[in-house]
Amino acid sequence: MKITQQLINDISYKIIGSAIEVHKQLGPGLLESVYQACLVEELKMRGIKVQSEMVIPILYKGKNLGGQLRLDLLVEDLIIVELKSVEEMIPLYQAQLLSYLKLTSKPKGLLINFHCENIVSQLVSMVTKEFEMLPTE
Repeated sequence: MKITQQLINDISYKIIGSAIEVHKQLGPGLLESVYQACLVEELKMRGIKVQSEMVIPILYKGKNLGGQLRLDLLVEDLIIVELKSVEEMIPLYQAQLLSYLKLTSKPKGLLINFHCENIVSQLVSMVTKEFEMLPTE
């Protein structure tokens, strides 16, 4: 499978569709962990490879400092999905996703808030230089 911008965007579309389905089934107001478990299940049911609570080391100037960060989801080893269940999306959440993308060199990230009426209205999609360097098709 050749990794292209189109492939990554297609996977993103499937992730968003899965998140919409979870939100449709559960509605807003639950804990993030509930949405995470259900989204993992929905992605697996759709045949999409997903890792939950993936640990990444903290590297600084090539040195592993021993600390660890946990990604909510890593989908198809390409897209980081950061989940929230909050009343208000603040810039810190986008900064967090951007840092995860930088530390992992993954091409794309999605920030999804389940505590809302419409998932897509608060969805944040970010791409990195790794994404921009990929062929479009």
